[in-house]
Amino acid sequence: MATMVGTQQDFSNALVSLLELEYDTIESYFKAVDKLDTEEYKHKLREFANDHDRHSKELAMLLTLHKVDFTAEADIKQWLTKGKVMLADLIGDKSILFAIFTNEIDANNAYDNLLNRSDIWMDAHGMLVHAKEDIIKHKDWLEQHFR
Repeated sequence: MATMVGTQQDFSNALVSLLELEYDTIESYFKAVDKLDTEEYKHKLREFANDHDRHSKELAMLLTLHKVDFTAEADIKQWLTKGKVMLADLIGDKSILFAIFTNEIDANNAYDNLLNRSDIWMDAHGMLVHAKEDIIKHKDWLEQHFR
């Protein structure tokens, strides 16, 4: 499913949507860690969850700086990100990693959407680039390990 995060009419709403996606991604990582058997995988997913936690804090600070009101509410994205992990539990560690990989693809696309906007805030660009670099690192590791 292609993500619509980052395509909202104005940049502030797109950032709020990205923050919600980050919160959902963090939760899906912790759900995945609980279901995994392999300690190496658990350790790596905790590390990646910490990256997403840092992204969410940076996004929240940026939104606060720009006086944008935001709240993280459960929505359909949350059920999609967690749902993939819950279903993957039926088939084992490799399937869980693949489910997380698909979440990272959604996150990567969301960051691309935001970085390609004409109304991007100058003070958001660097943060978004660094977060996208983390996501690429996550995707690369996951792709090497779910096969």
